[in-house]
Amino acid sequence: MILRIHKEGKRILLTAVVLFSIIIALVGYFASNLTVIVSVVLTILFLAILQFFRNPVREIHVADNDIVYAPADGKIVVIEETQETEYFKAPRIQVSIFMSPTNVHVNRNPISGTVNYFKYHPGKYLVAWHPKSSLENERTTVVIGNGSEEILLRQIAGAMAKRIVNYLNVGDEVEQGTDMGFIKFGSRVDLFLPLNTKLNVNIGDKVKGNKTIIARL
Repeated sequence: MILRIHKEGKRILLTAVVLFSIIIALVGYFASNLTVIVSVVLTILFLAILQFFRNPVREIHVADNDIVYAPADGKIVVIEETQETEYFKAPRIQVSIFMSPTNVHVNRNPISGTVNYFKYHPGKYLVAWHPKSSLENERTTVVIGNGSEEILLRQIAGAMAKRIVNYLNVGDEVEQGTDMGFIKFGSRVDLFLPLNTKLNVNIGDKVKGNKTIIARL
């Protein structure tokens, strides 16, 4: 597997290199006996930041618009029929993926199609598994239509996530598996699917973006 660093992390990593180098230099000048300890601690911290912004290359081997691929890495924490109140205003199947700080945090388009709806919602930073987080937290809502069906994706900020990035706009034509956004430092992605969707995952399953089939439309 080829690993890349996501563009959202490059400025942060560069800042960390400069800042950590200055700290090590100052410690070396004023307290040289602590240089090794401080260097080890900062190296570990840098590696932790580095792994958070990793962006593995994951090509979809079977492109099929009836297949809904996982839009994010993480764990399935919710599968339920619910009333979607923002766009469809009708019952849908909700599938929620919780992303821990150790997961890849790139969000990817689960199907190809046209972006029919996009909205950013400012909000709170409740823990991502809180029942009210999908309605009260900072979030973005995107609806992608493939010509016959529409699916809704919701990026939700959590207690640690303080910035959601989304690259889509209404009218964009998106390709299955390409980047749709990024959530910094852990959170959740919700999918809202048609009621007749055939699910391919269960509560507790660990999924990978562009690899795990969530459902078939």
